[in-house]
Amino acid sequence: EVQLQAFGGGLVRPGGSLRLSCAASGFTLDDYVIAWFGQAPGKEREGVSCINNDDEVRFYDDSVKGRFTISRDNAKNTVYLQMDRLTPEDTATYYCALMYSLVCPLPNYLGMDYWGKGTQVTVSS
Repeated sequence: EVQLQAFGGGLVRPGGSLRLSCAASGFTLDDYVIAWFGQAPGKEREGVSCINNDDEVRFYDDSVKGRFTISRDNAKNTVYLQMDRLTPEDTATYYCALMYSLVCPLPNYLGMDYWGKGTQVTVSS
């Protein structure tokens, strides 16, 4: 059974950091591109970052450039999103998603093959 489990969210003060993880089971990540999406309350789900299966980072949303870092560890079948210098505007539920492809789709593409259940990130003082 294919599963994606995202975890690592929580409550953090502005300026703080979190590292989200997305663990895959039932398949290997080697042939997949991996993306993180964020969905703030009352808003649509939006692409945050995506990494190709050759470790090339395809994009970061402008709002997170220089603060977030996406990475993957195929040996551990896990994807990470390091989130630094968090602001209240980063508050959202974050989802990891995979697509069987060599390269990432366009940002905000929601037709991914697999989705994790999401992990809540709340940035508040």
